[in-house]
Amino acid sequence: MAKGKRFIFLSNKFYNDYPYSQYPEIEQKKQRPYIQVLTRINNVLFAIPLRSHINHPFVLWTDKENHCGLDFSKAVVISDPEYIDLSTTPYIRSKEFDELRGKDYRIYQKMIQYIKKYKKAKNKTDDISVNLVRRSTLQYFEEYL
Repeated sequence: MAKGKRFIFLSNKFYNDYPYSQYPEIEQKKQRPYIQVLTRINNVLFAIPLRSHINHPFVLWTDKENHCGLDFSKAVVISDPEYIDLSTTPYIRSKEFDELRGKDYRIYQKMIQYIKKYKKAKNKTDDISVNLVRRSTLQYFEEYL
């Protein structure tokens, strides 16, 4: 991972390199940025955001009742170490932290499953598959898949 970090924020460099105007599916909140959880798959570092109000199945719930969790559909690739903001330490709610404790392997597995589902959807033309691809941030990082 990034020097032993598990929870990170994305840096301004990341958002400058991936502006909303060109990459609208990447979650961007300047005033309250998303905390990201890191996982490495096939030597590619992914950052998966902790989000609220999730209404699809591509998630690892941290608070299902309130629709909060890790949103795999909005994962991004960390291809440059400067994409990680080292100046700010993320703090997450204790309930969410407890839900994620010891789940690194589960996060890894669920990200692999999501990548497989995304790749299958790329080859289909039905509405559900097209929508999955259109709303996924993986469309911007296919060279890493």
